Amino acid sequence: MGLDKAAVKPHERLAAALAPELEAVNALIRERMSSEHAPRIPEVTAHLIEAGGKRLRPMLTLAAAKACGYTGPYHIHLAATVEFIHTATLLHDDVVDESAQRRGRPTANLLWDNKSSVLVGDYLFARSFQLMTDADNMRVLRILSNASATIAEGEVLQLTAAQDLKTDEAIYIQVVRGKTAALFAAATEVGGVLAGADETVVKALFDYGDALGISFQIVDDLLDYWGSEQTGKNVGDDFRERKLTLPLIKAVAKADAEERAFWVKTIEKGQQDEGDLDHAIALLNKHDALEETRVIALEWADKAKAALSVLPESEIVEMLSDIADYVVARLR
Repeated sequence: MGLDKAAVKPHERLAAALAPELEAVNALIRERMSSEHAPRIPEVTAHLIEAGGKRLRPMLTLAAAKACGYTGPYHIHLAATVEFIHTATLLHDDVVDESAQRRGRPTANLLWDNKSSVLVGDYLFARSFQLMTDADNMRVLRILSNASATIAEGEVLQLTAAQDLKTDEAIYIQVVRGKTAALFAAATEVGGVLAGADETVVKALFDYGDALGISFQIVDDLLDYWGSEQTGKNVGDDFRERKLTLPLIKAVAKADAEERAFWVKTIEKGQQDEGDLDHAIALLNKHDALEETRVIALEWADKAKAALSVLPESEIVEMLSDIADYVVARLR
């Protein structure tokens, strides 16, 4: 029986279309996250990997390979690689951000400790490199290893840019490209490379992943002020963590002297009092910062869909286009 397209979310339809491959990816993840000598590794890893995430990034690798007609076994290894890289960055991010919750559950650093989170993250990065080499494809190795470096670079850039009111939209996009879009773009690009696709198709898959990742992160940053049960975040977490995301950058750019003094106090100096979050949201609304951010997220989603136009039409390509719509569906 076919899935009712209206009732089922795009990522769920894609998961159903890729069910055998995803099952193989999950089996490989469980096999490779085991450790004979350090039982804490599978404990910590399982807490995150079994937490009910959508597996969006590995699904993108599987879908890209399938859209390009790949029939070999190694898209499974690369999809698992992408999920390990993602999970490693989450473990590290939660330590850096001092987060207590992810996907509505306590973070690993809260349940265990920071040392365990950092070291298990390191282990998963190492495991991801072992998985990458299984495909025996130097170009694939280069793409995924470059993405890993870019992710770390994006996180470090965010450390210095996040609380600096001079941070502009260009720097914000650079941070987002690093910490989020790099893995989306690598996930789709390696699917095409593995399948031996034409260079225009490989470039299109990269462009799709890049634009999708940027849209995804902008939506996440916007929902931090709008609120959403799906993010597992409280409204204003980014404000409390003094992160200068796109809505704030837009409001700061239009601020008068009094408003700028408020942003200096709360973001640069970190002096936040009762009611400051409400005042921040009022300023965002006053300057249409949330609405302007919403429009930019939609524009990036449209860029992602446009990139797919060079791929031969198929049900999988249509689902990838629907994923771009789904990422911004909460904003429409």
